[in-house]
Amino acid sequence: MSQKLYKLNFQLVPDGCWYTNLRSALPKEVWDKLRRAAYARAGGKCAICGASSRLEAHEVWSYDDTNHIQTLQDIIAVCPACHEVIHIGRTSLLGREPQAQAHFMKVNSCSQSEYHAALGEANRIHAERSRYEWITVIDAIKHLF
Repeated sequence: MSQKLYKLNFQLVPDGCWYTNLRSALPKEVWDKLRRAAYARAGGKCAICGASSRLEAHEVWSYDDTNHIQTLQDIIAVCPACHEVIHIGRTSLLGREPQAQAHFMKVNSCSQSEYHAALGEANRIHAERSRYEWITVIDAIKHLF
């Protein structure tokens, strides 16, 4: 059975990569340039759902599951509601999973059972990836300004 593709997805970072983000690793002025460039590319709207609201910068990573390399792909502008779905683990700890679930279902036009299936698959991938140490590559940063 093939997995359904969604516009808004969970992006669970492997445990060993927690707290290693560009915002904390770069000087504030560099991070500010990157996030502002992402906001400008998005035209002031969420890159996922299109909402016109306050925007947040989100790092998009790809994962080479064979060589255990986490590679920066992009920095996108997202609304707080989409960002809460993307980081569902943190959102759940803050007691906001019901709101995130509703937003996921609305943006993706899907049912509660589809939400739970997607979350289960994201958790399965997260658990597998968390078994390894990852190398982080941020070469794409030079193209994001």
